[in-house]
Amino acid sequence: MSVVINKPNSGGSTISRDLRVNQMIRIPQVRVIDDEGNQLGIMPTPRALEMAQERGLDLVEVAPMAAPPVARFLDFGQYKYELTKREKEAKRRQRSVTFKEVRLSPKIGQGDFETKVHRAIEFLEEGDRIKVTVRFRGRELTHPELGRNLLTKFTDQVKDHGIAERTPVLEGKSMFITMASTHKPKGTDAPAKPGRTAEEVAAEGGPSEVDAPKIPVPAAISPAPQPATTGE
Repeated sequence: MSVVINKPNSGGSTISRDLRVNQMIRIPQVRVIDDEGNQLGIMPTPRALEMAQERGLDLVEVAPMAAPPVARFLDFGQYKYELTKREKEAKRRQRSVTFKEVRLSPKIGQGDFETKVHRAIEFLEEGDRIKVTVRFRGRELTHPELGRNLLTKFTDQVKDHGIAERTPVLEGKSMFITMASTHKPKGTDAPAKPGRTAEEVAAEGGPSEVDAPKIPVPAAISPAPQPATTGE
């Protein structure tokens, strides 16, 4: 039996590692650690597998690059369950920052302006980034300062919740700015921890977040969006 664990690295690609289990371990001998963390020394792989099965456990090769490889007595089904649970928890804690848009016009009334400000504050409090756009019509485009002043007024109204990432930019018939929230995104209790290789996870006994049993390894061994829009 074999399982492949994919781990995203900092560059966005994936690195695959194989964990060989039971009869899939074909190396002649392994260094054995029992289910309580005790080192049983080096022994023939068939003997190690026999001992694991006597305890109702699997023999899992947790450090294949060591010399000899390190194998652990482990309930592999439970390990996979804990690993899956950990991955789901990590996804639950992650929340991508959404990009929202608020549209204004140079002739917007005070009441509508305040409504837009209130909506933008809601977005920012949710941890979203916002794009504030002033759309010009007809001869309004000959007075870009109206849009610039309106955006300055808008950013001043929401300054307690977000900061402008750039100065107003005129593109075609629109002028816009983007703002980043100063609030922590909701649903993010803690930053997600970077992934680890299957060997590292298994050698520590599985995911720490779900209190999986630890798997010590001998110290001398070194295991190798389109924006959502609020209309006028």
